[in-house]
Amino acid sequence: MKRLIDNFEGWVCALLFLGMTLLGFANVVVRYLTSYSFAATQELLLTGFLLITVFGASLAAREGQHLAVTYFAGLFGTRVESGFKIVAAAISTVLLALAAWYCLDLLRNQLASGVTTPGLGLPAWYYSAALPLAFVLIAIRTVQFAVADWRDTHAGRPAAPIEEPRSYADV
Repeated sequence: MKRLIDNFEGWVCALLFLGMTLLGFANVVVRYLTSYSFAATQELLLTGFLLITVFGASLAAREGQHLAVTYFAGLFGTRVESGFKIVAAAISTVLLALAAWYCLDLLRNQLASGVTTPGLGLPAWYYSAALPLAFVLIAIRTVQFAVADWRDTHAGRPAAPIEEPRSYADV
């Protein structure tokens, strides 16, 4: 169970990607064989991309792979850099909590208004329901990484360095 919880975002992304791949493949096959396509595939694929993006961001936050500017923090030494990282994690967590709150507000508005999607005519809140959870999960993973990084730094174990590409050709 711990393994499932620790890799929740990875499983969600993998299942979404598998579903999107199968849906896209089925659409191409049907279009090739019948000259017709599934009308709703674009709507479903766009929603899948949105969900993969937010759950992938959570995965990146868990691994400490988020975008960061560490050059200036590194100039001041380990203690100051550690302080900058804590402040950055706190600001990120607050902003992610606000994003979750506003997504929850979006969800409430969609439920109250009964708005439907253009392609399938489904309630729009079906697609928005996972967003508040995803933003809360990103915030939790940000705090998890910040705590682990702080412990490693203060225990004398530097965090695993991110290997920088040596040139644009290595990217």
